[in-house]
Amino acid sequence: MNQVNTPDVPADGLVLGLELINAGMLPRVGGKAANLGETTGAGLPVPPGFCLTTDAYRRAVRPAGLEEVHAALAATGTNDLGAQAGLAARARELILGVEIPPEIADAVRESYAALGTDVPVAVRSSATAEDLPFASFAGQQDTYLNVVGADAVLAAVRQCWASLWTDRAVSYRATHGISPSTVALAVVVQRMVDAAVAGVLFTANPVTGRRHEAVIDASPGLGEAVVSGAVNPDHFVVDTDSKEIRERRPGDKGIAIRPVPGGGTERVTLAPDSAPSLSDVQIRALAALGSRVERHYRAPQDIEWAIDGADKLWLTQSRPITTLYPLPDPRPDLPEREGTRVYLCFSLAQGLTRPLTPMGTAGLKLIASSIARAAGFDVPVPRNGPAPFRQAGYRLFFDTTPVVRSSVGRAIVPRVFDIMEARSAAVLRGLFADPRFSVTLRTPWRLLRHVGPLAAKARIPETLLRALFRPEAALRRVDGFGERLRAALVVPAKATAAERLNHAERILGEELFPIVPAVLPLPALGFALLGLAGKLAGHGVEAGALQPVLRGLPNNVTTEMDLALWQLATDIRAHAGAAAAFEESSPPELAARYRAGELPAVVQSGLAGFLARYGHRAVAEIDLGMPRWSDDPGHVLGVLANYLKLDDPALAPDRQFANAAREAEARIEQLTAAAGSRGGPAARLRARLVRGALKRTRLFAGLRELPKYHIVEGLASVRLQLSAVGAELAAAGRIAEADDIFFLDFTEAHRGLAGSSLHGLVAERREAYAAELGRRRIPRVLLSDGTEPEALQARGGNAAGAWPAGVLSGTPASAGTVTAKARVILDPHGARLEPGEILVAPSTDPGWTPLFLTAGGLVMEMGGPNSHGAVVAREYGIPAVVGVPDATSAISTGQVITLDGGAGTVAPSAG
Repeated sequence: MNQVNTPDVPADGLVLGLELINAGMLPRVGGKAANLGETTGAGLPVPPGFCLTTDAYRRAVRPAGLEEVHAALAATGTNDLGAQAGLAARARELILGVEIPPEIADAVRESYAALGTDVPVAVRSSATAEDLPFASFAGQQDTYLNVVGADAVLAAVRQCWASLWTDRAVSYRATHGISPSTVALAVVVQRMVDAAVAGVLFTANPVTGRRHEAVIDASPGLGEAVVSGAVNPDHFVVDTDSKEIRERRPGDKGIAIRPVPGGGTERVTLAPDSAPSLSDVQIRALAALGSRVERHYRAPQDIEWAIDGADKLWLTQSRPITTLYPLPDPRPDLPEREGTRVYLCFSLAQGLTRPLTPMGTAGLKLIASSIARAAGFDVPVPRNGPAPFRQAGYRLFFDTTPVVRSSVGRAIVPRVFDIMEARSAAVLRGLFADPRFSVTLRTPWRLLRHVGPLAAKARIPETLLRALFRPEAALRRVDGFGERLRAALVVPAKATAAERLNHAERILGEELFPIVPAVLPLPALGFALLGLAGKLAGHGVEAGALQPVLRGLPNNVTTEMDLALWQLATDIRAHAGAAAAFEESSPPELAARYRAGELPAVVQSGLAGFLARYGHRAVAEIDLGMPRWSDDPGHVLGVLANYLKLDDPALAPDRQFANAAREAEARIEQLTAAAGSRGGPAARLRARLVRGALKRTRLFAGLRELPKYHIVEGLASVRLQLSAVGAELAAAGRIAEADDIFFLDFTEAHRGLAGSSLHGLVAERREAYAAELGRRRIPRVLLSDGTEPEALQARGGNAAGAWPAGVLSGTPASAGTVTAKARVILDPHGARLEPGEILVAPSTDPGWTPLFLTAGGLVMEMGGPNSHGAVVAREYGIPAVVGVPDATSAISTGQVITLDGGAGTVAPSAG
């Protein structure tokens, strides 16, 4: 699509009637024209018109010499808005300075005459990067309304071509990674509708996500008043199943945009009018039209429409609604379940906002299948995952309808989420009053039938008793599980690709889950004993008195990892030449030097040692498709660079951790003394029980991180085997590069080894995955009709819009108050966190925690008091608030905020 090499195009390829256009012609006609042609071909009421193709644009602007502008824009940073604006202005100047070639002008005059003599038309830009399924790009180029006469049409065409290079369009394309040299502009010329009333129609509710609700905004005059936001329109919501008009909200309709005789438009001030601009008949006709368009495209649509003075309804544009979250994929291997279903986002429950790669999803399905089988559930095809698993938007969801409809589920699951991801718990509880999810199961026997045998098989009662009476033996047994897992991960060096693939499936489907019931009862017991100790210590123990016991915990692999990295930073600081390397080079450059063996010895050997032990970890590490630190140590080197900036010995993380451990031991003594001071014959026994319970709490609570640590060890081993399989598939030409294997599942990988080409499938998956990477809003709970319950439930002061009024609130996670500058970080790779800054993040996993050592505080959009980030923050003594809605957008980097981890609030500060 590069302009320089575009061949000459016959004149008859420069202009096409809308009736000749379909969706497959997008590269020639742009998104708007492709959609209009498609709807015209479907027999929908589209005003007649024609399109100047992108061939016409390229031929016309070829003399302008835009190649230098393209190259300069491609070399400009995404955030360099000033440079982008200057180059955009230069491009517009060049285009406006060229003459429209005669063959193009003649073709336009002829096509315009076919519409009628001096007929008013709309001249509308139609870019090749517009109205796409993953990004609408709406409004980025210009439109000219009520254009009359062929000369005026040609002038408007030239203005449309130049608008491909408006500041907003250039910036938008740069943000979405679209190369300047690959875009071109077509122009639609369409007969104007003399609209009595016009507006927009969404065939699904864009706020709640409901797929069976049509949302209509309408106002007198041209639709531009509604589209541009110049007027508060009348608002209607229609149930497209029952045809019921569910909502009517009158607008002020104070302005109308109307055509001016001879060309152009004007704004007309209207007298206040509370009467609706649409009748009920018109409202239902619009909803019916929307349903026709949606059925044609098989996807919800954003439609522009107009009704003329003769009461005829016209469709003037249709494009996908790109903001709706996708519905969960159907399961062909399972019968359709009746009624509305409730899906909980498993990905968010794991603190993961980014999409999962297809192989990452495949791996989690195998693990989940092993859990389901261990609990006695039938899983006919383990590769498909257990029955409740669904995929939507490259994220995993769990069908929790049986939980919501069970009295036991309602009692247990929200309480678990209260400490894991508190906002999800609130959304689930909000569904309990919905009659569609009334309780149908009132006894616990079905649950016990599955949990009981699993607990017995995993010998959980024995594990708990051993932990109570022989805690050191319990720890040794845990170590043994880790050693056996590592032995099971070994693969013969000469294994074939098929054997490696089978080995990977066996590890995921058989070896990883047993580590969870072997270890998790110990930290669960630790937290239970903490609560017991609080009760035994007496009612005089103030709120929050138990929290310090959880600081500076031993046996926490994540803490040990972070402190090991800090120790490496300390060693580097002691060698002036080694520390200087971090000032001279960026983390990617340091990573390249490490791979070449060219770093100073203390860095080279120290990093090698760290990666040998912890290189299996990563950000978003539950996804097999994510590179491990051993694959790319750039993140670790960036964290080391941050550590080297901390020059206050009192703030050194190892010293802070040691102090926290001493404070925890001191608090145990205080609580023991409090228990003994209650008097009575049982005072001494009570004190001994409190001390024993709290000692075991500290011994076991840190093991909370160990099951995931071992699972991630297994995932890293599986990733290594899959990479080898990918290399063989790439060498055989079945995929383009080894990493493409992570955009397949196991069935497809086996098919590739059998000889199938998988290039097209991988390309399709990579494109969809890249689009999902840009999605910021992920529903915690999603109903099968597309409803996002969180959008329906009042959020009060938690809305981002409440920020100017004062305080954002969330869930208290780690006590303490800090006032400091905020640093909003969406991805820790390459992130810079200055010592003492408050880290504001969507969520965190162990890959983030090295940043915690120098953070002054933590704010997370997700999580609960026992989520990973909250637990680690408490251990480090960092004030933390989690579950703060929209924190990363409500707070800006550099803003001074006050975080109160005990109250669960974040407020702007004048300090």
